[in-house]
Amino acid sequence: MKIAVSSQNFKSVTGHAGKSRRFIIFDIGAPCDSPEVVWLDLPKEMTFHEFSGDRHPLDDMDVILTASAGQGFVDKLARRGVQVITCGESEPYKAVRDYLAGTVKRANPHAHLEQERHEHTSCRQN
Repeated sequence: MKIAVSSQNFKSVTGHAGKSRRFIIFDIGAPCDSPEVVWLDLPKEMTFHEFSGDRHPLDDMDVILTASAGQGFVDKLARRGVQVITCGESEPYKAVRDYLAGTVKRANPHAHLEQERHEHTSCRQN
């Protein structure tokens, strides 16, 4: 099973999955195996928001865990056979363990709006 976690800083689960360029990929074999972990850093044109090709590196994933995602992204990935799950866990390894245990922490319903507000405020301050 392959699980991608959106993580713009490679340290925490981040949102805006359709615009995310960075993902931590967990390739999980048998339940007792340690997962193989790869850091995926895509160029801007490979974000799903920009991507228009046929084959994407995330097409091989079974699941994408993210703090937030728009319905268009969720639908687009579902058509590619990838399940998108929003979660409220900020630590990527814990988010994956929770998913595998069936105990995903619910995402904050306002996380998407709070993150957008923070990004817009940061832009005005610069």
